Amino acid sequence: MNRRFGLIFVVFSAITAILLANSFYTVMEGRQAIITQFGKPVGDPVYESGLHIKIPFIQKITFFEKRVLEWDGYPNQIPTKDKRYIWVDTTARWRIENPLKFYRSVYNEQGAQSRLDDIIDSAVRDAVTSHNLIEIVRSSNRLIEEAKISQQDKEFVQEGALEPIKFGRDSLHKIIVQSAQQLAPQYGIEIIDVRIKRVNYVEEVQLKVYERMTTERKRAAEEYRSEGRGIRAEIEGRTEKELKGILSEAYKKAQEIKGLADAKATEIYAAAYNKDPGFYALLKTLETYQKTIDKDTTVIMSTDGDYFKFMKSSTPE
Repeated sequence: MNRRFGLIFVVFSAITAILLANSFYTVMEGRQAIITQFGKPVGDPVYESGLHIKIPFIQKITFFEKRVLEWDGYPNQIPTKDKRYIWVDTTARWRIENPLKFYRSVYNEQGAQSRLDDIIDSAVRDAVTSHNLIEIVRSSNRLIEEAKISQQDKEFVQEGALEPIKFGRDSLHKIIVQSAQQLAPQYGIEIIDVRIKRVNYVEEVQLKVYERMTTERKRAAEEYRSEGRGIRAEIEGRTEKELKGILSEAYKKAQEIKGLADAKATEIYAAAYNKDPGFYALLKTLETYQKTIDKDTTVIMSTDGDYFKFMKSSTPE
């Protein structure tokens, strides 16, 4: 009898322990939960972390993240308002605002990711197709305000390189977020932010853009070369002019020095000639003989000429 009673007590204690263990559940920090009974949600969502009570075996607990979650979409090819086909890659941050509505509409995070694909991609497509490419790429007109644009650069601005923007990328993000936030609450989702990670041209347009960039760079390089050639010609012309001036001045000074030297020599010659004209004439005549007469030279002259007078006077009678 005592053994039966002990066995019944053990069984009762085990059943009681199992029931008690299945009657409590814990909601961890950063999570939230809903209670389902036979597959249908009952009661209000549980937002507070800690220990909670449920009906054992009949009720089940489904947990959801309370923290901010990440959505990362696939790049989409979208045409802009100015007919530029681009690849747009976006990312978003969201959280489960109403777990009960979330469970009934999308069931779990995988279903939410699929639904967000439609919501965010639609909002991004509407925003991109309603604005020009420059509005998607740039956020402000700082480049135009700070740049000192030359006449040639103004022509480049007219082609769209530095076209002023009215909205910009930051405003475009706000438009996308507002559009997505209008549809997300029906799924128990709150979209916190949407950002464009990357914008790129489609392959066909990329080639044209690269060609245009190459042409622009070549044009700019040729302008720099042309400007350099002009400056070089100016420097060479100025150098040649200065060189001619220096040579002219040097020639002038050389001629002045040469003239002074000739005048001095003439003065010396004149002074020497005046001291002894006969001796000077003899020296000059002898120099002439030395330069004009050698052993292979025969000179036939009249004895009456001045050229022969010193020979004649030096011959013994």
